[in-house]
Amino acid sequence: MAVLGNVLKGGIKFTNTLKNIRQPKPFKWQKKALTKLCHTARETQFGQKYHFEDILKATMLGEKRDFYELFKQNVPVYDYNKIYEQWWKRIRHGEVDVTWPGIIRNFALSSGTSEASSKAIPVSTDMIRAIQRTSINQIISLGNYKGLPSNIFEKGYLMLGGSTLLSEVGHHYEGDLSGITQKTLPAWFHRFYKPGKKIAQEKDWAKKLDEITEKAKDWDIGFLAGVPAWIQLLMEKIIERHGVKNIHEVWPNLTAFAWGGVSLDPYKKDFEKLLGRPIIYIETYLASEGFLAYQVRPEGGLQLVLNNGIFFEFVPFNDENFDEDGNMYDNPETLMVDEVEPGKDYALLISTCSGAWRYLIGDTIRFTNVQRAEIVITGRTKHFLSLCGEHLSVDNMNKAIDAAAEHFGISIREFSVIGIKHPPLFAHQWYIGTDKEVDDDELGRFIDARLHELNDDYAVERGHALKNIFCRTLPNKAFYEWMKMQGKEGGQNKFPRVLKGNNQLDWERFVKLNYPLQQLYDQE
Repeated sequence: MAVLGNVLKGGIKFTNTLKNIRQPKPFKWQKKALTKLCHTARETQFGQKYHFEDILKATMLGEKRDFYELFKQNVPVYDYNKIYEQWWKRIRHGEVDVTWPGIIRNFALSSGTSEASSKAIPVSTDMIRAIQRTSINQIISLGNYKGLPSNIFEKGYLMLGGSTLLSEVGHHYEGDLSGITQKTLPAWFHRFYKPGKKIAQEKDWAKKLDEITEKAKDWDIGFLAGVPAWIQLLMEKIIERHGVKNIHEVWPNLTAFAWGGVSLDPYKKDFEKLLGRPIIYIETYLASEGFLAYQVRPEGGLQLVLNNGIFFEFVPFNDENFDEDGNMYDNPETLMVDEVEPGKDYALLISTCSGAWRYLIGDTIRFTNVQRAEIVITGRTKHFLSLCGEHLSVDNMNKAIDAAAEHFGISIREFSVIGIKHPPLFAHQWYIGTDKEVDDDELGRFIDARLHELNDDYAVERGHALKNIFCRTLPNKAFYEWMKMQGKEGGQNKFPRVLKGNNQLDWERFVKLNYPLQQLYDQE
């Protein structure tokens, strides 16, 4: 079997070398992607309503950017609620040729961190193929990572996600994206895939973790994939159950960890305490709407997938395009990939081979390398605070929390911030997850000082309308208990970094009931 590993590794290096010879051509690839999308969907109800034939003519006969100007002119922007009510609901009820040709037989259910109810995202056969192609390309990119042993490609791949068991609803299936894509895994991969079909289908998250923990010593795991918080909890359970010092005593060939959707920084130090030696970290950007980006090289950011069924647009994340609650205005300014600038925050619109069109996915990104189309995810459009113009992003929060953990010598796995009224003006209430004792007031002052350095708008408003900062530490388990109560335990669920609306009210009631403490502020 070692021969297989050497062949795979050699093939990856060769293919990756050929791939690197071809320089990225962002505009050309994206024009081709949009042309193919519009051509495929031109006879759908959506394509006919918004005159895709005219857009296609502009790609062939117009000036360089005419096709995009016409696309913007013809097709409105959508958030989830708008596109679902107008279009996707009809697909879910079995109607054909709505926003993508044919009938869609799979819907990925995704609650995200902003909405209370589940979102039903159509997943076409074309999208499943696109995800598979991007997954293969990500494996090919492993040729850029030095020190990868040949036999790593013969080891197990443990993917810790939600239940892969799909529910049959009428003429279609609904469930976690992992369940939809698992149905189409190539036969040769099943021998490497863990935790295996039976455990992967388990819906009880606690039971799933227990079953994986018991089986762990029987597997030879080389790759881990999942949300950092849940992977860390799993490793802790395995280490405790089997009486070992670190996870490498159970899985000596563990070499790489792939994650996405959240910053690794708050978890990394505690994560590494569970290891026997360093491993490779590979970030991915796989959403229910598609495989958007992945880390191609160790020192790089996430590289957008520009030539595989997704057309990207970038909305400057500012007051001209979004209100204070993160809702996008109609007719926002939008840019193609060749028009963006490094260091600026953008919200993503995507058009895809599943019939999403100019769809606000809800994430904000920043380009770190425009030529390579490499990005970092900076937060969510609704996971930022701007009560009075402070424009506090999740990226700012992560950096401040990481610095605080280092300064106080504590581990902070989870945190969240709430904007509150603090008569006559405003304040921020921080909730910090740590299992070590620390003075709340000192911690709050340190975070406040660090944010002054990171964010000029924040510094200005702290002298005006943002009158105070409150900090409350809670044990890490409090955050996971609340997620369980919300039905968001495990899988791809993450604790929201900013709490608003019903989530805020539910969280405050939960803390008051389960972790009572004298009220820190008077809120009207």
